[in-house]
Amino acid sequence: MSSLFDRHKAVIPDWVALYYKDPIEITHGEGRHVWDAEGRRYLDFFGGILTTMTAHALPEVTKAVADQAGRIIHSSTLYLNRPMVELAERIAGLSGIPDARVFFTTSGTEANDTALLLATAYRRSNQILAMRNSYHGRSFSTVGITGNRAWSPTGLSPLQTLYVHGGVRTRGPYAQYTDERFIEACVADLEDLLGHTREVAALIAEPVQGVGGFTSPPDGLYAAFRRVLDRHGILWISDEVQTGWGRTGDNFWGWQAHGQAGPPDILTFAKGIGNGMSVGGVVARAEIMNTLDANSISTFGGSPVTMAAGLANLSYLLEHDLQGNARRVGGLLIERIRAACAGVPAVREVRGRGLMIGIELTEPGTDRAAPDAAATVLEAARDNGLLIGKGGGHNTSTLRIAPPLSLTVAEAEEGAALLEAALRAL
Repeated sequence: MSSLFDRHKAVIPDWVALYYKDPIEITHGEGRHVWDAEGRRYLDFFGGILTTMTAHALPEVTKAVADQAGRIIHSSTLYLNRPMVELAERIAGLSGIPDARVFFTTSGTEANDTALLLATAYRRSNQILAMRNSYHGRSFSTVGITGNRAWSPTGLSPLQTLYVHGGVRTRGPYAQYTDERFIEACVADLEDLLGHTREVAALIAEPVQGVGGFTSPPDGLYAAFRRVLDRHGILWISDEVQTGWGRTGDNFWGWQAHGQAGPPDILTFAKGIGNGMSVGGVVARAEIMNTLDANSISTFGGSPVTMAAGLANLSYLLEHDLQGNARRVGGLLIERIRAACAGVPAVREVRGRGLMIGIELTEPGTDRAAPDAAATVLEAARDNGLLIGKGGGHNTSTLRIAPPLSLTVAEAEEGAALLEAALRAL
């Protein structure tokens, strides 16, 4: 009988990537651990791409899903939906956006796609500003604004996109500047760019670039951008698909590190809120959300089952202060990782905040990306019983560390030790 890997290759597109030379099938999980089909246990430091945010098989979430599924699984947005309204009320209140409206989708890609629809309709413009090294999804519109070649398979787009400096602090023409001077230079770049464009609809930005390798600007950059955007009437879309729900530790939303000029006009979210269920969404003030002049529904967005999961998961996260845990345990973890990387010549930088940590690898003594080294460490970590991710705009050479937010101190210490052993493979 053919292996599952052979069957996968026979029916799944070549561009659907798999980790590892010998891919693993994950069969079940509990807490911060998962097991493969051969019964081997792994400490999960990637959470299904930052999606299992709270814990695997969290009883509160699984019970909420089972209870709701036992009543009704689906109705669509054509009918009143109590779990959807209740979750929307909570997210609107947490968003920081005044007079907020919430529209639910099934993914972060769809959420960003909806945000682009709203912004372009509201501003009657198809011009978008995005950040270099960014990633916003895999739909036709979101691929068109993604500033990362590895995740942008076509140059065709319904939008005209212009890319702004600032998403990566330690590379590019302003890397040598102080934080204050860096922000000044990026603002000057934005001002200059706007002098060459037609009317712009929006700037979309990840407060911490996820697929780009957990890079971020100095705190306050997007507030400085916001002041410029406001003068031109341009909207600010904060892509919180990976940074939302307290993962960065210091803030509940990534935009709050840049909130000196107020909240974003539009906020998108997904991944962690469903703890593995397919939930995404958009928050915008009513004036923007209600700008569409044609009918629109969502067949699966706001499903009673996924909304029940989101409600239970959000309640658990808030009641157990998982944002505080991300700050405390994440602070310990990044220091342990920095210590583990101190003697490794291939490590260019350890960066991040909360439980969102990146390790950029380069050819020793240079800024040239080392994707083979990243692949080697990824494999060695798996062999040691640790699952991590990878990414990065410079040829996928950044290791990505993003455990569930309930990570314990003991598990952080264990994971750092396993990662240190994997780095020795270099």
